[in-house]
Amino acid sequence: MAEVEAVQLKEEGNRHFQLQDYKAATKSYSQALKLTKDKALLATLYRNRAACGLKTESYVQAASDASRAIDINSSDIKALYRRCQALEHLGKLDQAFKDVQRCATLEPRNQNFQETLRRLNTSIQEKLRVQFSTDSRVQKMFEILLDENSEADKREKAANNLIVLGREEAGAEKIFQNNGVALLVQLLDTKKPELVLAAVRTLSGMCSGHQARATVILHAVRIDRICSLMAVKNEEMSLAVCNLLQAIIDSLSGEDKREHRGKEEALVLDTKKDLKQITSHLLDMLVSKKVSGQGRDQALNLLNKNVPRKDLAIHDNSRTIYVVDNGLRKILKAVGQVPDLPSCLPLTDNTRMLASILINKLYDDLRCDPERDHFRKICEEYITGKFDPQDMDKNLNAIQTVSGILQGPFDLGNQLLGLKGVMEMMVALCGSERETDQLVAVEALIHASTKLSRATFIITNGVSLLKQIYKTTKNEKIKIRTLVGLCKLGSAGGTDYGLRQFAEGSTEKLAKQCRKWLCNTSIDTRTRRWAVEGLAYLTLDADVKDDFVRDVPALQAMFELAKTSDKTILYSVATTLVNCTNSYDVKEVIPELVQLAKFSKQHVPEEHPKDKKDFIDMRVKRLLKAGVISALACMVKADSAILTDQTKELLARVFLALCDNPKDRGTIVAQGGGKALIPLALEGTDVGKVKAAHALAKIAAVSNPDIAFPGERVYEVVRPLVRLLDTQRDGLQNYEALLGLTNLSGRSDKLRQKIFKERALPDIENYMFENHDQLRQAATECMCNMVLHKEVQERFLADGNDRLKLVVLLCGEDDDKVQNAAAGALAMLTAAHKKLCLKMTQVTTQWLEILQRLCLHDQLSVQHRGLVIAYNLLAADAELAKKLVESELLEILTVVGKQEPDEKKAEVVQTARECLIKCMDYGFIKPVS
Repeated sequence: MAEVEAVQLKEEGNRHFQLQDYKAATKSYSQALKLTKDKALLATLYRNRAACGLKTESYVQAASDASRAIDINSSDIKALYRRCQALEHLGKLDQAFKDVQRCATLEPRNQNFQETLRRLNTSIQEKLRVQFSTDSRVQKMFEILLDENSEADKREKAANNLIVLGREEAGAEKIFQNNGVALLVQLLDTKKPELVLAAVRTLSGMCSGHQARATVILHAVRIDRICSLMAVKNEEMSLAVCNLLQAIIDSLSGEDKREHRGKEEALVLDTKKDLKQITSHLLDMLVSKKVSGQGRDQALNLLNKNVPRKDLAIHDNSRTIYVVDNGLRKILKAVGQVPDLPSCLPLTDNTRMLASILINKLYDDLRCDPERDHFRKICEEYITGKFDPQDMDKNLNAIQTVSGILQGPFDLGNQLLGLKGVMEMMVALCGSERETDQLVAVEALIHASTKLSRATFIITNGVSLLKQIYKTTKNEKIKIRTLVGLCKLGSAGGTDYGLRQFAEGSTEKLAKQCRKWLCNTSIDTRTRRWAVEGLAYLTLDADVKDDFVRDVPALQAMFELAKTSDKTILYSVATTLVNCTNSYDVKEVIPELVQLAKFSKQHVPEEHPKDKKDFIDMRVKRLLKAGVISALACMVKADSAILTDQTKELLARVFLALCDNPKDRGTIVAQGGGKALIPLALEGTDVGKVKAAHALAKIAAVSNPDIAFPGERVYEVVRPLVRLLDTQRDGLQNYEALLGLTNLSGRSDKLRQKIFKERALPDIENYMFENHDQLRQAATECMCNMVLHKEVQERFLADGNDRLKLVVLLCGEDDDKVQNAAAGALAMLTAAHKKLCLKMTQVTTQWLEILQRLCLHDQLSVQHRGLVIAYNLLAADAELAKKLVESELLEILTVVGKQEPDEKKAEVVQTARECLIKCMDYGFIKPVS
C-alpha cells in the first residue's frame, strides 16, 4: 500500500511542477520519499525535488538532492546536470565542470552540455585570473592582516606571502600602486610584533634597488619611527629594521646596482639630504637612554658599513667629515661607557667594540694631517673635559674612552696616553679600593701594552702593580684581566724563543690558569672571554700552544664561546688558532745574515723546537678532532662589523693551515669548511683573500664539488681560483688552482662556461707553455676538460692563432701525463669539428710522426686517445684518409687490430679495428678471405 501511495504522490508532484507550483511539488515529493524504499523510485523523487530546488533558488538543497540520486545511480544524467546547475550558482565552478564533463561523456552530441562545458571553462579561467592576479592577492592579504577577528594561522600565512611578494619587483610595484605603503604603516601602528615584523620585512623588499620607492617609504614611515622601532629590545625586530634602513641607504646612495627602466631616475631628487638625516638619527641613537643594547649595536653596524669610503681611491670623504664634526663625541660617549656604573647606557657585549671599530674606520678614512689633527683635538678635549677630582665616575669614563680608542686607531690611542694625567690616572685607579675602578684600569693597561716599546715601559712600571692586584683581589673578573695583562707583557717577545720577558716556566703557569678559567662555566661569558684574550698572547710560546691543543675541554670551551652572541671574542679566538697552527708570516732566515748578526753580537731570533713541522701537524690533527671547523664556520657567519677584514684574514690563514694535508680535507668538507671559505675568498684583505682562495683550491682539487660546495655555491668558487692563476702568486698556488679548475671543469658545461667567462683561458694557455713539468701538466689537463665547451672550441677554430699547434706539439712531449692530457684534448677537438682535423695537418710538419707515436704508446690510455684521433682524421675527409693509409699508420693499425682483445686492451683493439673498417669503406683496403 505504501509503495502505491508513494507513486501517487510522485504523480501529484509532477502535476504541481507542470503548473509551476514548486512548493507544493516539493511537499509531494518529500512525502513520497518517506513511504518508499524502492531505489529507482527514490532516485526519481530526489532528482525531481532537485529540479524544484533549482526553480526556487534553493541551490544547496538542489545539490544535496541531486547527489543522493547520483549515489543510487552514478550514470543518472539528469541528476548530474541538475547538480552541475546548482553548483554553478553556488560558485563551485570546478565541481560543476566535472559534472557537466561527465554528462558530455555520456551524451557527446547533446549541444546543451557542450555549451555549458564551454561557458564553465571560460568562467573558471576568469575566476583563476582574478584570484591569482597580484592586485586581488594584495587586497586580500591586507584585509586578513588588518582584520582583528582573522585566525592566527591565516594572518601568519598572509604576512609571509606579503613579504615574498615585496621581494619581487612586480609584486613590490603592485603593493606600491595599491596604496600598500599606507596600509603597511597601519600595520606598524598595530604595535603587534608579528604584524610589525611582517610590515618591516615587506617594506625592506620594496625598497631594494628602487630609489623612488625608497624615498617615498622613508618619508611615509619617517626616519624617527624607523629608529624607534630599531631601538626596541627585541633582537629579531631590531635586525629586521636595520635591514630595512640598509636597503633604503643602498637605494638612495646608488649602492644597489640593479638596472632600472623607464623614468626611474627622473622621479627622484637629490638624496644627500635624506642620507644626512638618516646618519644624524643614527648618531642620536648612540647616546639615547631609550635605545636598547641591540638597537645601539645595529646603529653602529649601519654607521660602520655606510659612512667610511669602501675604496680609498674615491676622493669624496664628506660623510666621514660630517660624522666627525657632528657625531664623534657621541661615539666617544658610547665607547667610554662602564657597564657597572648606574649612569651606563643599555649595552650588549659587542657595543663598545663596535664603537672602537667605527672610530678606527673614521680615522683611517681621513685624507690629510689637518683632518687627523682635528679628529685628535676632539678626542683630547672630550677626555680632558671628563677629568674631575670630585667625580671618580667621570674619570672612569675618560680612561674607558682611552681604552676604547686603543682598540681602534692605536697611533691616536698612543698620543692620548701621552696626555697629562692619563697614565697617572690609570695607576691611581689600579690602586683604588673600588673594584670597578680596578677593572677599567687593568683593561686600559692591557690595551696600552700592545706595542713592544710601550710594553717595555709598563714592564718596568706596571708589572709589580698588576702582580699586587692579582695577589690581593678576590674578584675573579679583576683577577682574569690582571692575568691577561701579565700574559700580554709576557708575550712581548713574540715567537722568539730567545727573547723572553719572564722567567722560564712563568708563561706556562699563566696559560694553565687561563685554561682553568676558560673551562669554568660558572664565570660569566664576558669574563671568560678575557681568558681567551690571554691565550691569544701566550700561545706565541710553543710550549703553551702544545699544552693547549692537548687540553680538549679547554679547546671545546673556546669553540663554544666563539659560537655565542658575544662577537668581541672573534679576534682573540682567530689569533689563538693562528698561533696554534703557526699560520702567521715567518721571515725567511738567511744563514749568512745570522752569522753576521752573531759576529756583531746582535740578537738572533731562535725557533722553538716545538715549532717544527711534525709538531705543527700534530696540533692541526688535534684541532680538527676537537671540532675547530664548526667553530670557524660559525665565526665566518657573524653578520657584524666586529668581523673585520683583519679577523677574516686570520680565519683564512687558519683554514689554509688546516687544509695542508690532503687526508684532512674530507673532514673539513664534511663539517662545512668548503662553504665557510667562499665568503673569506671574496671579501677582506688582499692577503686574506689569497689565503682563502688557496685553501679553496686545495679542497676543490681533491673533493667532489657537489658535496664540498652544494647548490649554486660552486659557481662562486671559480673566481677566487682564477685569481690564483696570476703570475704574482707562487707556483704552488698556481698549480693547486689549476687542479681545482680541472676538477670543476669536469663536472658540467655550466661550470666550464663560468670558467670561460672569468677569462681563465689565456692564463691556462700560458701555463701550458711553462717550463715547470707539473704546472704544464696541470694546465694541459685543465684544457683537456675545457675543450668540451663550445666557445673554447670556437677559439681553436679561429684563424691566426697557435692553440691547436701547441696541443699537437704537447702530444709529442716525453712526459706521459702531459701527453695523455694533450691527446685527450686533441681527440675531443677533432671529434667535434672536421675543420680542426684538416687544420691539424697544417700546423706542424711533425703531426704524422706525433700521431704514430701516440698510436704505438706503451700506456694504453695514451694509445687509445691516439687511435681515436686517427679515426677522427680518417672519418673527416677521404683525401686525408688516403694520405694516412699511404703512411706507416696503416701498418700500425693492422698490428694493433690483429691483437687478441683482453680485458685491458679491449678499447684499444676495438678502436684500431674501427679505423680499418673506415679504410675498407673508402675502398683503400680489402678484407682477406
